[in-house]
Amino acid sequence: MTIPDLEGTEVASLEAALAEAIQDARSLMSAAILNGLDISSRRIEIHDGNGLVLVVPFSDAITPEP
Repeated sequence: MTIPDLEGTEVASLEAALAEAIQDARSLMSAAILNGLDISSRRIEIHDGNGLVLVVPFSDAITPEP
Protein backbone atom coordinates (compact mmCIF):
# COMPACT_ATOMS: atom_id res chain seq x y z
CA MET A 1 0.00 0.00 0.00
CA THR A 2 1.36 3.41 -0.94
CA ILE A 3 0.22 6.57 0.82
CA PRO A 4 1.50 9.59 -1.12
CA ASP A 5 2.28 12.87 0.59
CA LEU A 6 0.91 15.25 -2.02
CA GLU A 7 2.20 18.36 -0.26
CA GLY A 8 5.68 17.10 0.51
CA THR A 9 8.30 19.00 2.44
CA GLU A 10 11.18 21.04 1.05
CA VAL A 11 14.51 20.53 2.78
CA ALA A 12 17.98 21.91 2.17
CA SER A 13 19.76 18.64 1.48
CA LEU A 14 19.44 14.90 1.08
CA GLU A 15 20.86 14.54 4.60
CA ALA A 16 18.06 16.74 5.94
CA ALA A 17 15.50 14.67 4.04
CA LEU A 18 16.94 11.48 5.53
CA ALA A 19 16.82 12.92 9.05
CA GLU A 20 13.19 13.96 8.57
CA ALA A 21 12.28 10.55 7.16
CA ILE A 22 13.85 8.84 10.19
CA GLN A 23 11.88 11.07 12.57
CA ASP A 24 8.66 10.48 10.63
CA ALA A 25 9.20 6.72 10.65
CA ARG A 26 9.81 6.77 14.42
CA SER A 27 6.67 8.79 15.00
CA LEU A 28 4.54 6.51 12.84
CA MET A 29 5.97 3.36 14.45
CA SER A 30 5.39 4.77 17.95
CA ALA A 31 1.74 5.39 17.18
CA ALA A 32 1.40 1.94 15.62
CA ILE A 33 3.00 0.22 18.64
CA LEU A 34 0.50 1.93 20.94
CA ASN A 35 -2.21 0.30 18.81
CA GLY A 36 -0.54 -3.11 18.93
CA LEU A 37 0.75 -2.98 15.35
CA ASP A 38 4.20 -3.65 13.90
CA ILE A 39 4.85 -1.50 10.83
CA SER A 40 8.63 -1.80 10.91
CA SER A 41 8.62 -3.46 7.48
CA ARG A 42 7.33 -0.29 5.79
CA ARG A 43 9.45 2.39 4.14
CA ILE A 44 9.51 6.05 3.20
CA GLU A 45 10.45 7.00 -0.35
CA ILE A 46 12.10 10.37 -0.89
CA HIS A 47 11.51 11.99 -4.27
CA ASP A 48 12.72 15.17 -5.87
CA GLY A 49 11.35 16.85 -8.97
CA ASN A 50 12.91 14.15 -11.13
CA GLY A 51 11.80 11.07 -9.20
CA LEU A 52 12.94 8.68 -6.48
CA VAL A 53 16.25 9.55 -4.81
CA LEU A 54 16.27 7.52 -1.58
CA VAL A 55 14.34 4.74 0.15
CA VAL A 56 14.36 4.71 3.95
CA PRO A 57 13.18 1.45 5.52
CA PHE A 58 11.40 1.99 8.84
CA SER A 59 13.79 -0.58 10.31
CA ASP A 60 16.59 1.96 9.79
CA ALA A 61 14.84 4.24 12.28
CA ILE A 62 15.14 1.61 15.01
CA THR A 63 18.94 1.66 14.98
CA PRO A 64 20.32 4.35 17.29
CA GLU A 65 21.92 7.23 15.47
CA PRO A 66 25.70 7.66 15.91
